[in-house]
Amino acid sequence: MAVFGYGRVSTVDQTAENQRLEIERAGYAVEYWYADTISGKAHAAQRSQFRVMLSKVRKKDMLVVAKLDRLGRDALDVLATIKSLAALEVEVIVLQLGKVDLTSTAGKLFVTMLAAVAEMERDLIVERTQAGLARARADGKTLGRPSKTTVAQRQAIVQGYAAKESVSALARLYNVSRSTVLAIVKAPS
Repeated sequence: MAVFGYGRVSTVDQTAENQRLEIERAGYAVEYWYADTISGKAHAAQRSQFRVMLSKVRKKDMLVVAKLDRLGRDALDVLATIKSLAALEVEVIVLQLGKVDLTSTAGKLFVTMLAAVAEMERDLIVERTQAGLARARADGKTLGRPSKTTVAQRQAIVQGYAAKESVSALARLYNVSRSTVLAIVKAPS
């Protein structure tokens, strides 16, 4: 019986190392560690390291994760993942839940409720983000990446392009990429 550990973080600024340490501190000797950097809303099939891990896990192995939402934040996907692991007789341990058999009737109910809460939490984060963006727009804030050029530079690029200056020459002159020059000259007036 091999012990597999899995961690997931949402951004490259984060590391799954704390999740691995948490699993080891709980007394699990992780033999195979896999971690993805991908949003929790991505289904298990979209996670490269999770797919690799699933191809290596065998009957009677153990999969340990720190929290249920590391498996996913979509209730149906989490349930499908646990069901497929249960079919392989893989024991799934979620530290935040304690020692619960997730393949039992009570365990399935428990996972269903928690996965639904995780999905609701993700939806609330999206709602709050959208509300914040709408409020910022209403306050007149410009969203997105700051422009690489000023209004005067954009006008000069358009005039230079109309005067048959090359895209490469304009890019060098204004210290921007060729794609930026093309976006400026092809933008609707």
